[in-house]
Amino acid sequence: MKSLRTRGGLSVRVEARSALVVLLLLLAALAASVVLIGTGDYPIGFADVVRTLLGEGNPGQEFIVNDLRLPRVLVALLVGAALGLGGAVFQSVSRNPLGSPDILGLGQGSTAGALFTIVVLGGSATQVTLGALAGGLLTGAAIYLLAWKRGVHGYRFVLVGIGAAAIVTAVNGYLLTKADLVDAARALVWMTGSLTGRDWDQVWPLLALCAVLVPLALVNARPLRMLEMGDDAAGALGVRVERTRLLLMLSAVVLTAAATAAAGPVGFLALTAPQLAKRLTKAPGPNLVPAMAMGATLLVVADWSSQRIFGADQLPVGVLTGVLGGAYLLWLLVTERRAGRI
Repeated sequence: MKSLRTRGGLSVRVEARSALVVLLLLLAALAASVVLIGTGDYPIGFADVVRTLLGEGNPGQEFIVNDLRLPRVLVALLVGAALGLGGAVFQSVSRNPLGSPDILGLGQGSTAGALFTIVVLGGSATQVTLGALAGGLLTGAAIYLLAWKRGVHGYRFVLVGIGAAAIVTAVNGYLLTKADLVDAARALVWMTGSLTGRDWDQVWPLLALCAVLVPLALVNARPLRMLEMGDDAAGALGVRVERTRLLLMLSAVVLTAAATAAAGPVGFLALTAPQLAKRLTKAPGPNLVPAMAMGATLLVVADWSSQRIFGADQLPVGVLTGVLGGAYLLWLLVTERRAGRI
């Protein structure tokens, strides 16, 4: 581990292995993004994609790359990074590898907000996005308040989240039964979690939120690491426990809701990305930056895989991540049970 000190006196600790893992993941995400941009009904070679991104492609390539495919890839990168960071924060706050937005019901809450907007209000795409954000925030607030008992701790937080997820899932099913055929089909397409048809209208709002909330979470990475030692120990070290926890959870909830609003509920990415990143870095603490890099890489690779195997529009990426993430969850439960932690 090395310490870097800025001219202003700010000291930042950098672990060599973690930095290497992040660098390799970013390179993998970049390479996969270029390959994904070149994939489709009109394939474009790797070198041609790079030249087009640098402004040296022909008009046809520039239209396909910059207008049709680049926004989809950027949404994938931003959604993956947001879900990875949100999952890392929640797993660290709950001190539980199962404490991710997928398990806690935040994705289901965003889905409920979107479904209500589609089925009841008949809202536009922008209104569906706002509905998803509102649903995620309301669900997160409800879970926090219900889990509160002289603070928010461990398994109580996870159990309340699991219960909330079950309730909200039932509400989502009810909303679908009340929808007409057109709205139900529209809602089901959104609920699968897909990057199909994503354009710059999804990129800019998500990028703006990430630009504000990601630095906010990273600044609080050190207090978050102290919170993993317990509230009493963190408080003794000068951490304002509840203020820090509430600020981090609010950031994670908004990031998760924004990601869900942009791409639908992409299952289990927030659960797996932080754990895989931690296994690669072998570093203690929340590993926020590695989790972001892992989430972005996983989603881009998953989208490329779904297109290569099943065609661009035949298998939404949320289905693929759900299958793989579910298998990972079963493996994680078996591992935790053998270790005597559940």
